[in-house]
Amino acid sequence: MRIPLLACRIPLLGLARAVAAAAAFGAMLSLASAQTTAPTPAPSPSATPNVPVVPPSPPEAEAPVMVPLEQLMSAGPLPDIVQGAANAPATIIEYASLTCTHCAAFHETIWPDLKAKYVDSGRAKFILREFPLDPLATAGFMLARCSGPDKRNLLIDQLFSQQKAWAFVDKPIQPLLDIVKQTGMTQTDFETCLKNQELYDQVNQSRDRAAEAFNIDATPTFFVNGRKLVGELTLSDFDRLLQDGSK
Repeated sequence: MRIPLLACRIPLLGLARAVAAAAAFGAMLSLASAQTTAPTPAPSPSATPNVPVVPPSPPEAEAPVMVPLEQLMSAGPLPDIVQGAANAPATIIEYASLTCTHCAAFHETIWPDLKAKYVDSGRAKFILREFPLDPLATAGFMLARCSGPDKRNLLIDQLFSQQKAWAFVDKPIQPLLDIVKQTGMTQTDFETCLKNQELYDQVNQSRDRAAEAFNIDATPTFFVNGRKLVGELTLSDFDRLLQDGSK
């Protein structure tokens, strides 16, 4: 039997609590324009990632959840940015939060091999969709979108690889700014992006839609050719699903 997979869960009070915590995002907006001239106070507890780790049941213990691919691929609040060939025979979709440690672990240890074996070879296309578990993750996804379609996934990779430097600190603004500057974003771009109410709403609508339509309550959650899997998967898990022709 496989070891239960680990995932970052929405707080036990449910999605409503996660959405309510977005009120703390206003503090980040006011800090963005003043972060270089005034000390940055510690974020409120609701803005600090505090997602309990809950091991889901092993996939073998329950019937597979399948979602029709056409339903998964229907247009959402934000356009998908597809990695790999658009006509690849397999489709992998990940719902992730930038402040989820298990998402970061997946992108650091598994994603490079998965990308090389299936995405770069043309055997699968990969789509990462925003599912922020807290306002700080929302901010990170906004900045990734503001970097442009060509740099969005690169910035997400950098935010995952440097997660400890910005996601779990008292003063996240300066570390976030330092990271996004590596993609060519200026401080003005940074401030303008974080004040974009329409984009803020779209990122959170992406999460709300996924929670309601696909019953997602943890990250990372994957759909491999429509089959739902929750937790930090291994390359062998993807091999099992993609090589045996599972649909």
